[in-house]
Amino acid sequence: HASFLRRRREWFQHMAEASLALWWVPVGHIPTMAEAVERLTHVQTHGPTPFAFTFRQPFPPPGASEPTQAPENARCPVEGWRSPPPATRWHRG
Repeated sequence: HASFLRRRREWFQHMAEASLALWWVPVGHIPTMAEAVERLTHVQTHGPTPFAFTFRQPFPPPGASEPTQAPENARCPVEGWRSPPPATRWHRG
């Protein structure tokens, strides 16, 4: 679906503020809606930081000095879904 994402400007209006926030979540933790709202508000107010960031400006996991990439055999916990090939997998680079 990457080809459609590249053409998103044909179908969606430009948003004046961030509509997405990313952050590192410890294994086993399920984020709450309140946590997501807090992180999105943080990105909208302060821009990307290690606390909450964007695809355009990601940050490494806490305690890591370098960006990480999922191992080749990484699996999504959703049954039957496999990680995309390394060339298309998101990582900070």
